[in-house]
Amino acid sequence: MSNYRPLSISIIVPVYNRPDEVEELLESLSKGTNTNFEMLFVEDGSTQRCDEVIERYKDKLSISYYFKENTGPGQSRNFGCEKAKGNYFIFLDSDCVIPPNYFETVYQSLTENYIDCFGGPDAAHDDFSPLQKAINYAMTSFFTTGGIRGGGEKLNKFHPRSFNMGFSKEVFEKTGGFPPFQFAKVKAAGEDMDLSIQIIKLGFQTRLIKDAFVYHKRRTNIRQFLKQVFNFGYARITISQRHPESLKIVHFAPLVFTFGVVFLIFMGIFWSKMAFLPIILHLLIIFIDST
Repeated sequence: MSNYRPLSISIIVPVYNRPDEVEELLESLSKGTNTNFEMLFVEDGSTQRCDEVIERYKDKLSISYYFKENTGPGQSRNFGCEKAKGNYFIFLDSDCVIPPNYFETVYQSLTENYIDCFGGPDAAHDDFSPLQKAINYAMTSFFTTGGIRGGGEKLNKFHPRSFNMGFSKEVFEKTGGFPPFQFAKVKAAGEDMDLSIQIIKLGFQTRLIKDAFVYHKRRTNIRQFLKQVFNFGYARITISQRHPESLKIVHFAPLVFTFGVVFLIFMGIFWSKMAFLPIILHLLIIFIDST
């Protein structure tokens, strides 16, 4: 958007069977230094609804609640965009906890240097369990992902992720919002990456706002986490088929790393124990850095 207009922000949160997380999210938002926004919760066919939780916060925040059939988070976000009154939409996941100065940071950044679409990184809160902290580290550290997931701009164009993402109403109108089909075996995988690619293709600008971070709980057990990572990988293949130009050499790094580890283990067993040294060194670096 070339001409600046006063910001009117609408926060859109899709929800599926997570009333406890919604309460944590709302509690953190109610303590923010800037609450000049409207909130829209879109219940995506949940059997455990959060409407009673939301009702308790209506005297603290401007909140609207909608219930719809289950179609996945992407279409729920689009539903929220259609109902929103603002001219700039911010998307948060229900398993996020928001720092007090988050919206003040976003307002200041967009006012001083407007951007059509932004994304922010995530961090682990001190109150998170050791497993949640470990999962956050695994998803964000340079030594585990190369620092390319949400916290850096290493691939020429920044691709925001929907757990902490914002774009203008104009972007929504031009793109049609999140795509209406699945990229993996689950509904919540890859739709934000595909939309980010579409946004850039249409000539809109994207940027990382590094200080606009959220505390993202992610999955709470190893099985759920592994399932999530598998579906992210599955979605990456689907996206590369739709957008071949989006596939970069760095996306093959996990495959190369995995084969490398298997090869070193094989060599360590059948040739020389020294082959285990690179693996041990890498694990030591991760241990030191993560502590």
